[in-house]
Amino acid sequence: MTENQTWVTEFILLGFPLSLRIQMLLSGLFSLLYVFTLLGNRAILGLIWLDSRLHTPMYFFLSHLAIVDISYASNNVPKMLTNLGLNKRKTISFVLCTMQTFLYMAFAHTECLILVMMSYDRYVAICHPLQYSVIMRWGVCTVLAVTSWACGQKGVLALVHVVLILRLPFCGPHEINHFFCEILSVLKLACADTWLNQVVIFAASVFILVGPLCLVLVSYSRILAAILRIQSGEGRRKAFSTCSSHFCVVGLFFGSAIVMYMAPKSRHPEEQQKVLSLFYSLFNLMLNPLIYSLRNAEVKGALKRVLWKQRSK
Repeated sequence: MTENQTWVTEFILLGFPLSLRIQMLLSGLFSLLYVFTLLGNRAILGLIWLDSRLHTPMYFFLSHLAIVDISYASNNVPKMLTNLGLNKRKTISFVLCTMQTFLYMAFAHTECLILVMMSYDRYVAICHPLQYSVIMRWGVCTVLAVTSWACGQKGVLALVHVVLILRLPFCGPHEINHFFCEILSVLKLACADTWLNQVVIFAASVFILVGPLCLVLVSYSRILAAILRIQSGEGRRKAFSTCSSHFCVVGLFFGSAIVMYMAPKSRHPEEQQKVLSLFYSLFNLMLNPLIYSLRNAEVKGALKRVLWKQRSK
């Protein structure tokens, strides 16, 4: 390709510039984490499907979160594992790179909305327990879940990001200093002013990250106030245990994403940004099943019942 060419057919993903031995070690480690992410989230889905006691709105939304996490990880991690392995040609076509960026933003938007729906479910369960079955009836839950997926996968924001990238010329070099087509890293290769792209990214971050996070915090502030009014210590413990797992997941996801996309870029060099991306693209998704299983008596009880049924058979 010539230096002044403006149409790009492929990019090179630099990934992690480490020795071959360390890259192989990371490939093995990340492969295990990816497999654990898939198995953990599929185990959550299986338990919810097999145990009728988990057929409640809370676990209905949790099953959608597990599906989003599986899709989110599968969009980014396999290409990273391929490049960390023995593959010397660490390229990705322009079309696949654009598609990966779109899906990355779309799944992130969907996850934000699913987390908001889960916090609303806990707010209704604790603050309005007598009206819970009426407010969170299955028709309402289905509409909320479908809306979350529709706004994420067919959302205008993810499409706007892609359209704004397509209008940019890329004159070379075509090396993305990342392990996948992360939007900020792709923009650094453009040989035109990306001010509009940066503004749209920041505005989208406010709308998709700060907005939902505020809704979650409002829900949990009311939940906390309701828990503190409970007279029984056992009642407070039980109410808090049903919310603590979800709040941990919310803190990990929103915290790392806000630091990545809204903190001043001068404070986060490229290598640190890759670590942050790795955290919420793999580690968060791996931790979600652990958090919901280890801190949730109902999930552990469902696992015991399913295993007991299998032993009986």
